[in-house]
Amino acid sequence: MNDVVEGPRGQYHALKDERPEHAFLDALERGRLHHAWMLTGPEGLGKATFAYRAARRLLGARADRSLGLLGSDRTDRVSRLIEQDAHPDLLVLERRSEGGKLRKSISVEDARGLPEFFSKSPSMAEWRVAIIDAADDLNVNSANALLKTLEEPPERGVLFLVTHSPARLLVTIRSRCRRLPFKPWSAETVSALLETRLGIPPGDARSLALMAGGSPGRALQLADQGALEIDATARALVLGDAPDEAEMLRFADSMKGGEGQVRLELLFSRLAQAVRERAEVERPEAWGRVWDLIERTPAEAASLNLDRADVLFSTLAEIRKARA
Repeated sequence: MNDVVEGPRGQYHALKDERPEHAFLDALERGRLHHAWMLTGPEGLGKATFAYRAARRLLGARADRSLGLLGSDRTDRVSRLIEQDAHPDLLVLERRSEGGKLRKSISVEDARGLPEFFSKSPSMAEWRVAIIDAADDLNVNSANALLKTLEEPPERGVLFLVTHSPARLLVTIRSRCRRLPFKPWSAETVSALLETRLGIPPGDARSLALMAGGSPGRALQLADQGALEIDATARALVLGDAPDEAEMLRFADSMKGGEGQVRLELLFSRLAQAVRERAEVERPEAWGRVWDLIERTPAEAASLNLDRADVLFSTLAEIRKARA
């Protein structure tokens, strides 16, 4: 099969940290597999990738130990069905709809499908598996619907909850799950990954690794988004060595369209860092006010559907005031 499936559903490589897989396999082999696993840690550490790796093992995919403890043969029929979202014993709940658009949250209707899914006997495997990616995207109603499933553990059923912020989940949900933590990588390890996989020079790779906070997935994403260029622009704006107006207009134009909000949020995160550093050496009150503005602006722009170019230039006006 030559088609490449994007995202964790199509990832087969071994995970750098095998401790979560050791813990899961130990429980499986001892016949003490918990019905609900909460996969915790910062975004981009491979939590969803682990969930699919574990799902393939539970659903009977042929093992391939060259790809790690939970490695599976991609050519196996089970693997192909999972990639095609066509395995009858796997249910995935996520914000992304069939058309590829992101919804605001995982709907209560989706969550209410869990009890019916787990009430049925497995069709092809020994288990039925559900993945929630991510549980942070549940709203109040869908979280309560999930709780009903956790309160009545399904027979021969396993649920994986991916969460980047477990403290946001209901205490009653957390208490019914076995927690499996995923630890951030060192900056050196993330840098080496960027150098090897993308051919990024060591200095740039380390800068991206530090921005990513130990998350390899986030580091790869930042590299793809042009984070180094955006960081340089942000620092120039704060230091007063800003690009000319024509270049800033081109930069503002780049924030239009579907990826525009992502670029806006990335720019403002780098502006916040640059402002925080400047506040440590001069005029903390003035720069502190700018930092407060920068921190809240991207969310307000998204919720109020503000013009991103207007948001950018009004923020630059406040930065100029702080520099004066």
